[in-house]
Amino acid sequence: MALRMETRGLSLRGSRGWVFRDVTATVPAGGLAAVSGIAGSGRTALLLTLGGRMEPTGGIGMIGDRQLGRGVQRVAALGVIAGVTELDPSLTVREHVSEALDLHEGIFGRWRGRKARIGEALGRVGLDVDPGTLVQDLAPDEAQLLGAALGLIGEPGLLLLDDVDEGLPSDRQHELWRRLRAIADSGVTVVATCHDPAPAEDVAQIIELEPSR
Repeated sequence: MALRMETRGLSLRGSRGWVFRDVTATVPAGGLAAVSGIAGSGRTALLLTLGGRMEPTGGIGMIGDRQLGRGVQRVAALGVIAGVTELDPSLTVREHVSEALDLHEGIFGRWRGRKARIGEALGRVGLDVDPGTLVQDLAPDEAQLLGAALGLIGEPGLLLLDDVDEGLPSDRQHELWRRLRAIADSGVTVVATCHDPAPAEDVAQIIELEPSR
């Protein structure tokens, strides 16, 4: 079930100063938000905070009826985030999805129509590739969609994706945002960071981060 995301003055301060500061935003349940900002504005750190991987040092934030903190890890899932939830380039798409299913279902889930459920996971995000494809052979947008598929296996209320436009020409950025809109429509709130929000303007709510001072 999709969950509403709301922050009021959400801030994170580290040993070197503010990582992000005074982020106030509301994304309705089933919404799609594009978070943009220059390098150093704290885009990735904001996602990790929304996903319960980092603790905010100021402000408030809610995912559904849960206050930000470790408790939201049960309802918020991360896609591909460098250094946190990276894909293994030597594994296939099928192996990644099968491992994620094992994590949520246990190994006995392999006997419950695993092939069909792998297809369902890929179909939900619109990833049309041979499941035997190595991750290293995926295009950047395909890797993002695989990360989304893995995150959705646990049926979270909030899906968090990072740098979704990295390495993509504008036409493929537009297509990826349309697919993210369709993913949100399938019953999950999606918050994704990007460098350029323009390709998302017709399908997503734009949240701009100001450089921290």
